[in-house]
Amino acid sequence: MRAHRSRVITIATILLVATGLAAGLTALLHRTGGAGDADRPAPKGAAQIDLSREVADYTGRFGPDGGYRRPGRADRTEIAAAVGLLLDGHREQAEQRLSQRDFTVRTVVDRPSGHRYVEVADRTDAAVTPRGWGRVYLDADHRPSWSVQVPHPAFDLGTEQLGVQVLRGSPGGVMVIAGAHRKAGAGNSADVAHRTDTVFHAICAELARRGMPGIQLHGFAASAAPDYDVIASTGAGTAARPEGRELADALRGHGFDVCRAWVRSCPLEGRTNMQGRTADADHVPFLHVEFSPTIRAGGRPAERAAAAIAEITRRWAGKPVTD
Repeated sequence: MRAHRSRVITIATILLVATGLAAGLTALLHRTGGAGDADRPAPKGAAQIDLSREVADYTGRFGPDGGYRRPGRADRTEIAAAVGLLLDGHREQAEQRLSQRDFTVRTVVDRPSGHRYVEVADRTDAAVTPRGWGRVYLDADHRPSWSVQVPHPAFDLGTEQLGVQVLRGSPGGVMVIAGAHRKAGAGNSADVAHRTDTVFHAICAELARRGMPGIQLHGFAASAAPDYDVIASTGAGTAARPEGRELADALRGHGFDVCRAWVRSCPLEGRTNMQGRTADADHVPFLHVEFSPTIRAGGRPAERAAAAIAEITRRWAGKPVTD
């Protein structure tokens, strides 16, 4: 009888240990984005997409003759406030306010990475005359804590795809993409990096107000800086100087020649960038990074650049954000 009871206790103990190990392994894979993430079934109601293709289809319609309409103050304020509600977890309220401005909200699953994102999109994107107010993708699996900004998609070719790689590379990211070609509007009205009266700027300003550091991706012509692959700057401020040094070192470690704007005079330093100025006013780290055509063309150079950026964004992901 005692032997039987002993065997039962031993079997029960083994089962408990096995269950604990399985639970621990599952949690570890979830935290580290393990191989099983891409195979997870999509949550109910979430659209399965390839984020790279989705963004390519979106920005592939942009051109200098494409549509752009300057948003009013109320539009900018309401859309940015609604994005703030999403960040705070108030999705229903955010959807109501965004719907009033002809924006949609949906959850998508990026098949290649297995990551979930909340997509905020302009309903007029597919219209004959789109407004060109942009898109936002927010990490739905982690609390958003940093941003990657793409102000000149289709003009700075490849920055939108580099943005996707950066977003995928670290948890807690928010990707803000401008909704029109830089030359689409009257004058420079669609050049969102140098204006404050755009939806793009209003959203980036809301993120900065919350203390969320950001990296803005640009591209330069090979003739503009023939001796460099990357021009790294902290824009108008200095709050991101430590991250700038770390990023430049990481890029150098991946084989790129980097012009460091805080060390020497570089072309395209982004001192007049309006999102950088706003971040500086809020004492929030901001990086303005220009990439050569070779990096923006994709393939291994783009992967190496995204890996270098991930060394910074992963650190940002681990820092608390002030609401």
